[in-house]
Amino acid sequence: MFKDCSHYCEPISNAAPMPRVLGLAIQAAIGRQGVSVVTIPGDVALLEAPTDEPRLACAEAPSPTIRPSTAELDQLATLLNQARKVTILGGAGCAGAHAELIATAGALKAPIVHALRGKEYIEYDNPFDVGLTGLLGFSSGYYAIMDCDVLLMLGTDFPYQQFYPEKAAIAQVDLRPENLGRRTRLTLGLVGDVRDTLAALLPLLHPKQDRAHLDKALRHYASNRAGLDDLAKGTPGRKPIHPQYLTRIVNELAAPDAIFTADVGSPTMWAARYLTMNGKRRLLGSFNHGSMANAMPQAIGAQLAFPGRQVISLSGDGGLSMLMGDLLTIRQLKLPVKIVVFNNGALGFVELEMKAAGLLDYGTTLDNPDFAKMAEAIGIRGFRVEDPGEVPAAIQAALAHDGPVLIDALVNRQELSMPPKIELDQAKGFSLYMIKAVMSGKGDEILDLARTNLWR
Repeated sequence: MFKDCSHYCEPISNAAPMPRVLGLAIQAAIGRQGVSVVTIPGDVALLEAPTDEPRLACAEAPSPTIRPSTAELDQLATLLNQARKVTILGGAGCAGAHAELIATAGALKAPIVHALRGKEYIEYDNPFDVGLTGLLGFSSGYYAIMDCDVLLMLGTDFPYQQFYPEKAAIAQVDLRPENLGRRTRLTLGLVGDVRDTLAALLPLLHPKQDRAHLDKALRHYASNRAGLDDLAKGTPGRKPIHPQYLTRIVNELAAPDAIFTADVGSPTMWAARYLTMNGKRRLLGSFNHGSMANAMPQAIGAQLAFPGRQVISLSGDGGLSMLMGDLLTIRQLKLPVKIVVFNNGALGFVELEMKAAGLLDYGTTLDNPDFAKMAEAIGIRGFRVEDPGEVPAAIQAALAHDGPVLIDALVNRQELSMPPKIELDQAKGFSLYMIKAVMSGKGDEILDLARTNLWR
């Protein structure tokens, strides 16, 4: 069960291997910057442990220099120097390589698109940033990739194959050899740490003078960003609350070094689009496995690891409900976690997917209680906000409170959130959905949706 989500996973069946297995687990966790799991049955845990000396003292992560060979770097430099339009797609492997990444983009006059896991490492202090791509992104990132001659992938295993260019040459640099070519065909695949590779590559690049590709992508991004920001507004008295507006206010009032966690589904989407990273903030989520209800338990772990930092969980109402018992954990441990619940009365992302497929949504409606009153009942400060005018004061009060807080925010259930092409497909699917709804006697629901003026 744990093998797929850990770097090291071993059971202990008797006391003899315990010191060695534990040492290997610690070494793997530190060296690979991930999770190790050692399972110990209760009867074995009661046995006397051997006192073997550790074979390796691994107090901190090793930092070797890992880069492609000189010949491979020459190949990459030739490919990039000959290209007229280069776009960079960066991921979490760009951590620690911000300066080298910006210098490379400057030399190549290349727009930088980031995958979600690369947002916190790439987005800040970046004059070449043109946003995200993929289902959670927006069109500027997509077109910057589709319009290039060469796509340079750096430390990313971005999975959605339909968002890769069909004709451009693609070069990929990754520390993990198994990731090369896993998502798309490659012209050149190189094994290396992003920072070490770019540091060695930069002297080989011929600085480009033509900014046309970059400037076009930047203009497109500015237009996209303005459109997104226009949606993140709230008018007092006009209900329901736009989830974009709620996220924007959280972003504006949160601490400069806040740690955010986001539930799988629409909270991750709003976090991707409306949280601003600055090199100090962190954004955590279940970005590989897509496990629901991840935000609150991740917030617990983050708050325990960093007791002096502000930790904010962006939870869906479905995610919160699935692991609601963890509210008692937060109360028991007196953790000052701030939980913002996007309460739209639905498994919203699933509902959108069903409508896009032309299906009647079924089993996605949630008959929620008043989460704020539930929180108050167990000793957690609770706020319930239903009007956009209440949002700033509630967020400010929650963040100032010295203890755990839950904000139950009633947000719009019918908020469209997909990229334009997918929204068009949703509109087609929704037309079929409306026909089926009329035939099944759900005409009132259609009128409700029409009144929201969101399925335009």
